[in-house]
Amino acid sequence: MGRQRGPHAASRCWEWECGALTMADPRGLDSVSGPAPGARRRAWAELLAGRVTRQKPGPGTGQKVQDSAVRLLRSHLDWSGLLLEVEGPPCKKLCLGPLIDHDGPEACSNLSTSFIGSALRDHASQLGVPVAVLSSQMAASSIVRMCAAGAEHAHRVLLDTEQRKKLSSLIEITQYLLAHSMFSRLFFCQELWKVQNSLSLEALWRLHVHNVVSLWELLESCADLQAVVSWLFRNLRLLCEQVEAPCQHTDIARAMLSDFVRIFVLMGFQKNSDLRRNVEPEQMPQVARDVLERMLLFALEALAAGLQEESPAHKAVSCWFSTFSGQTFGSIISTDAPKRFFSHTLTQILTHKPVLRVSDAVQMQREWSFAKMPPLLTSLFRKLFVILSPEELVGHLQEVLETHEVNWQHVLSCVSTLVICLPEAQQLVHDWVARLLARAFESCDLDSMVTAFLVVRQAALEGPSVFPSYADWFQASFGSARGSHGCSKKALVFLFKFLSDLVPFEGARYMQVHILHPPLVPNKYRSLLTDYITLAKTRLADLKVSIENMGLYEDLSSARDVTEPHSQAPQDVEKAILLFEHTGKIPVAVMEASIFRRPYYLSHFLPALLTPRVLPRVPDSRAAFIESLKRADKIPSSLYSTYRHACSTAEKNPENTAPGMKVEPNCVDEPLKLLMIALGGLRAAMTDPAQYDVLSAQIAVISERLGPALGVSEDDGSCEASKIQLSVLAPELEQQEQKVRVVDLLLTSFCQNLMAASSFAPPDRQGPWAARFTMTMCGHALLPAVLTRLCQLLHHQGPSLSASHVLGLAALAVHLGESRSVLPEVHVGPPAPARDLSIPEFFNSLLTCRTAESSRLCLKSVPVYMPLSAYRIIPARLCGGTWFCTAAISYSLCKFSSQSRDILYCCLSPGLIKKFQFLVFRLFSEARDPLSQEDTAGLAWKPLGLPSMDWQRAALCLWRQRTFQELLKEKQFHLTYRDWLQLELEIQPEVDSLSDTERRDFHQWAIHEHFLSQPAAAGGCDGDLETACTVLVDVLLDFCQSSRSHNHSENSDLVLGGCTGNRDIFSRLQEMAADLEQGPAAPYSHSSSRGHFLFRVFRRRLQALASGWDVAARLRKQQELLMYKRVLLSLPPLVLVGSPQVEQPAAPDCDEFFHLVNSELLNLSRCRPCPSSPLVPFSLACTVLQRNFCSQGGALSHDITVHFFRGLLNACSQSRDPSLTANLTLTACQTKCPIVLTSALLWWPRLEPELHCRWRRCFQGPLPPELQRLQEAQQFAQSFLSPDTAAPAPGPAWVSAAALHFVIQQAGKESVESALEKLDCQREEAGDSLKALHVCGEILGFLQKRKISWLVLFQLTETDAGLGRVLLRLAPDEYIRLLPLAFYSLLSYFDKDALIRENAFLHVAVDMYMKLTCLFVAGETSAVSTPANRSQELQSQAGAGAGLGTFSSQMAHPTNGDPVGLIRKARLFLLQSIPQCPKKSFSNMEELLATSGDWDPEVSTALLSRQQAVSDTDLYQEPHLF
Repeated sequence: MGRQRGPHAASRCWEWECGALTMADPRGLDSVSGPAPGARRRAWAELLAGRVTRQKPGPGTGQKVQDSAVRLLRSHLDWSGLLLEVEGPPCKKLCLGPLIDHDGPEACSNLSTSFIGSALRDHASQLGVPVAVLSSQMAASSIVRMCAAGAEHAHRVLLDTEQRKKLSSLIEITQYLLAHSMFSRLFFCQELWKVQNSLSLEALWRLHVHNVVSLWELLESCADLQAVVSWLFRNLRLLCEQVEAPCQHTDIARAMLSDFVRIFVLMGFQKNSDLRRNVEPEQMPQVARDVLERMLLFALEALAAGLQEESPAHKAVSCWFSTFSGQTFGSIISTDAPKRFFSHTLTQILTHKPVLRVSDAVQMQREWSFAKMPPLLTSLFRKLFVILSPEELVGHLQEVLETHEVNWQHVLSCVSTLVICLPEAQQLVHDWVARLLARAFESCDLDSMVTAFLVVRQAALEGPSVFPSYADWFQASFGSARGSHGCSKKALVFLFKFLSDLVPFEGARYMQVHILHPPLVPNKYRSLLTDYITLAKTRLADLKVSIENMGLYEDLSSARDVTEPHSQAPQDVEKAILLFEHTGKIPVAVMEASIFRRPYYLSHFLPALLTPRVLPRVPDSRAAFIESLKRADKIPSSLYSTYRHACSTAEKNPENTAPGMKVEPNCVDEPLKLLMIALGGLRAAMTDPAQYDVLSAQIAVISERLGPALGVSEDDGSCEASKIQLSVLAPELEQQEQKVRVVDLLLTSFCQNLMAASSFAPPDRQGPWAARFTMTMCGHALLPAVLTRLCQLLHHQGPSLSASHVLGLAALAVHLGESRSVLPEVHVGPPAPARDLSIPEFFNSLLTCRTAESSRLCLKSVPVYMPLSAYRIIPARLCGGTWFCTAAISYSLCKFSSQSRDILYCCLSPGLIKKFQFLVFRLFSEARDPLSQEDTAGLAWKPLGLPSMDWQRAALCLWRQRTFQELLKEKQFHLTYRDWLQLELEIQPEVDSLSDTERRDFHQWAIHEHFLSQPAAAGGCDGDLETACTVLVDVLLDFCQSSRSHNHSENSDLVLGGCTGNRDIFSRLQEMAADLEQGPAAPYSHSSSRGHFLFRVFRRRLQALASGWDVAARLRKQQELLMYKRVLLSLPPLVLVGSPQVEQPAAPDCDEFFHLVNSELLNLSRCRPCPSSPLVPFSLACTVLQRNFCSQGGALSHDITVHFFRGLLNACSQSRDPSLTANLTLTACQTKCPIVLTSALLWWPRLEPELHCRWRRCFQGPLPPELQRLQEAQQFAQSFLSPDTAAPAPGPAWVSAAALHFVIQQAGKESVESALEKLDCQREEAGDSLKALHVCGEILGFLQKRKISWLVLFQLTETDAGLGRVLLRLAPDEYIRLLPLAFYSLLSYFDKDALIRENAFLHVAVDMYMKLTCLFVAGETSAVSTPANRSQELQSQAGAGAGLGTFSSQMAHPTNGDPVGLIRKARLFLLQSIPQCPKKSFSNMEELLATSGDWDPEVSTALLSRQQAVSDTDLYQEPHLF
């Protein structure tokens, strides 16, 4: 209720006063105009003229005017109108600003509400009623007036915008009255219910939301609760319809519905709810439950009656079911109300109208499977299953079936949904059925028996992947002596009585199961089974189903109708031949059928097998199978002779061919000739392609003759397979010559017919013959063969296809896309990623742009509606290379020009249109310029038919066509920067249609002129060069990881290692990276929080990779990291280091590179040892000096090391103090990334000359101190191996140790031996892992002699300062994880007493044993292996150390790679050494055991027992007082 202020406020206030008087009393103006009714009425001019002579205002005049105005307003107020007053035209605004000087809208609002409150008090006192009663009555009256004023019809539940404004004003006033105790909620509710039919549901909701009056208070104040239930049900149903209707208030309607459902659920199903005063305790929950039940009842009845899409009832039911979601109940999910509500709802569904009998359920349950269930009911069940656990659902289902009459359709539909949607419920259902059977046979409970069979059959309908087939279940339950039916005669009688009662109602398939897999019956009760089989066979005879004529491999678990023998026999033959190919023996089922089922074998199987044909020169599988049966005397001699005679007759050339019809030599079968005649008839009818009746009749003839030509029966014309498997690289047609010939005939006929029709009429006037013909080709299980043949033609033989072939195949692809909704998806293999594709996407995957020929096939084509004579004008060299995209797009735009745009989306793949854009941009420089209005406005399809037309002009005309350009405005068809990069990377430069110069010019235009300036929403880069680089790197890495990038031919163009693609794209990345380096913003300084774009890409991709230590994940990650390294090496070295910061100290920020090295590249070091070696972690465990003695570890590869130091020198050249920059960077390496320094030491002989040369040339001085320290460490290591006295080792010590380590590795054997002698190590060094273990043991023994504890090497953590952290960052994670193996492999080199005296030894030994066990539990047994047999045996210890000595002796003879043996020996060692360890060894042992869990109960018990014994001993020791 805003108020207007300003110089004209007084006049507007006067206007409002007059309006108020007029509304309140029609005589108001008269009473103001004259003193009495009979007096002369004066005009307004006289009144105003009289006011001119008023006295001049004095000091108290203003207050008098205000008082007069307030009295005037109070005496002429329309109370209902006052409460509804909101913002409107200026003349109707309540303007109180001139009366009291306040500023701001809040002041005006407070002033108006206080004024209304004061006025209400005065009016209430005049009427002699309480002000709360008066204000409540007026508020209720105002709401009713407001709801009635804007209602468009009688049952409106939502308010319009004006009504919401008025209601908001009223709520504000009411809240003020409530705050000042001037409002009665009870009286207000009672007044509302008097006129409930005039109320709007949204008005009540807003009153509840704004805490004016709660829904609970509204409901409890109503006397007629049933009327309230009816009113709420009616309004909620209307609200559901409006939620699904397209309107601007949908969000409000959804919020209302969610709130009402939440309130009713809490009200009706919340335990210990807040019961109020004026109603019975059970009335309010009952009201809520009644409303919810009536809504559910309405939905279920609507479902039973059948719903039409988009009908109001369908919308209402769909909306109501959508409320059963977590979004609705998220705020109250912590309570138990939603679960009780869902259980109650499930009960209502299962017991709704239980009119179906058990016999009905037995007959009809096949129609209630999950796939045939109404989608709305399926969605409701799935939503109910979210809150309830599988155990609760099965238990509830059992309870309802035991205590209620049920709707069997809903019950069995619920079972199907349960086993489909909740895999964990499958076993629960199986167990429930077992309990039902046990109870049924225990007490002859027929209800339990019926329930068990119905539930099992329903679950089995969903397939063996969900539940065992009915045949398997029946055989498992009754086919053995363990079945419940075999306990007594009474149980057997009960079973067969039940099965006999089912016979009149159940399907033939179930009776076949009972006969072929009968229950196990003792011999004395055999008559029970015989009687049932007789009854079942009689019923099968009535159904015209014969057990004897069942197929050999007929699926008894299938719920489909029983197939006829003549239909099943060809399938049995194919299956038998397939088994014969694999085993070389006659299948058992065939041998059994020849003995026990001779009627089917002789009448159906053998005739299907011995179908006459032209015998191949080399016997195939069918011929070999027939000969095997003949040798086994399973084929009668007369039948075999007839077969051989028919085959010899078929080999002769037929002489009675149709006159004038040229028959191919191989077309010798009569059905195939009839098909060819029918196709010829269709070709003749193409002179008038618009004659729908003639063409349809001819296509019907073709469809009828396809079945006999293929040797199959008629089907419904759809593809039987739900998914088509196809390999693009090696597409193979089925080994059926007849099907191959039929497919070729159909494809040729389609192309010829299309060319003939296009010579008479354009595609949009050819009628639907092409679509009908295409659907005919999709029937008879032909679609897989058609798609395979198309793959062969387009992907492998594309450049050799003629113009008419490409045009026809393009049109065929369009019509196949038109029917995509009824066709299965295609599962393709390489070169595309293995995935399921729709038909249009499949055709897109067949077309590549790698070479000039494939690009021409992909693009060039004369439009299909060009006159046939035009093809003779085009040069022959172009006709053979006509291209696919132009034909497909042109045909689609012309064929469906007058239809909806949606059909184009079905027919054309976005990838196909993007490839067309890519090729037009690439091959035609004139297409790169923006199109003018003249280019697109006047072009039509007619010029494309000129005889002088060539493929270039056809593509350009299509590009400039207005319809096509409008199509490109759709986001899904627009070529983005990422799309362009993906297509350009596939180009092979050596066979590209562009020269190197043309290709570079095209790249420059595409990146810098086209995509760089485009907005990101349109697929561009928003002018950000860094974004362009980011996308390029991302696409490049994706391409290198994809199968499309790998070509194993000898002439592969290797890019980034093994990837065949356009190497020039990588050159563009280098150019853009250089541009960024030279830019003023210097984004590579790493000063921003975002970091370098390259490392951001690396981080994001590494996070997306699957984690884990399995082989697949590790190989994928290693491949990815190798790509990262190659990208880094190809970019400027400064990327690794970054530019120095402006502020001092002037050190570049290398943190991103350090993080990548420490976390990832460390594991890719070229010098890392073979991961299969168990001794990799030994030398790490000892010291960096002896780390990986058998290989060069602890260093990066030479290329990345040199690249880093080149970047460091570049950063120094940009710094004010180059020497300080180098020192700070290398000092940071010591703590953050020490492997950079060890790598420099390893490659120092090759690195030092370049460093010296560049430093002297750039800075004219000696190397910085940190580089000199590396040089000194290298000199120390060299001098250590010389016979002279070694130079002192520079600090830090680990750097010198690393240098010595690498020098020793690179030195000869004699030098190594002399170096080891200096360390008092006498063992011979060798390169194999066994002798490396000896060296490690000697060095650790040397440390022990010097009183230096080596146990700290096995307690390294990231929190360690100094050497510990350095060692961890020098080793790959894989080696760190193998430290426990190193520990227990080295124990045999140490004296037992010396080990036990170490206080930290037991703690380390237990920790290493726990980690060793974890390695084995994690499945990494290949890593947990011991070295080969050692020749040396360590002498066993005597006395108390016998156990340890035995262990040492055993470790001297390890178990030849047996990880279990190593763990067993480590465990034995711990158990033997725990009693001998001193008491100080047990400190902090409880903390260690607490973190490990129940890893080894026996070792844990031994540790705790020993610790307790030590503690008890301390209690009895005498204190040392002095």
